Amino acid sequence: MTGTRIPLWSTLVVGIAVAIMIALGIWQLQRATWKEALLARYQVARTLPPMAWPAVPVDAETLLFRRAGGHCLTVTGWAAKAGRSIRGESGWRHIAACRTGGAEGPGLQADMGWSTSATPPQGWAGGRVTGTITEDRAHRILLVADTPAPGLQPSLPPSPQEIPNNHRAYAVQWFLFAGVAAIIYALALRRKGRGATIPG
Repeated sequence: MTGTRIPLWSTLVVGIAVAIMIALGIWQLQRATWKEALLARYQVARTLPPMAWPAVPVDAETLLFRRAGGHCLTVTGWAAKAGRSIRGESGWRHIAACRTGGAEGPGLQADMGWSTSATPPQGWAGGRVTGTITEDRAHRILLVADTPAPGLQPSLPPSPQEIPNNHRAYAVQWFLFAGVAAIIYALALRRKGRGATIPG
């Protein structure tokens, strides 16, 4: 009989590739659902009553975007990190490492404001700090102060709206890749198989 001779190994490879791309698309949809629930939780956290700065180490993710307050007994050091002001200007955030009095615990890392200079601010040696909890690159909790230290401007406060949720777009891309790969391979088989015969 006449027909198209389907190459076994190339078909198997393409089939596996298409299956993997579809699986990745499904995984991205699951990630999108997870991210939506996480962002909803963060939005709720913003409405909760202010809490005291934790006296023991905690998982940063459980406290993100909560309002909190703590007392900086002594500033043990300053660090300048790239960041934006409350008006969206690029510059330096000034992070104070504070001793809170406990022999153990995370201490208090406080973003005390923004400036165009990386030079540590002068004139602030500690005190009461209130603001919003975020995390640094090491996933340690960080308090972004509402009121900046003297000579600084307020840093841009953290917001769940700044966290992207592109997983559904990624899922669509993977499904498109799978569809395009399947179509291209089917067309290639059709072109190659014109006039081919399968013994019958």
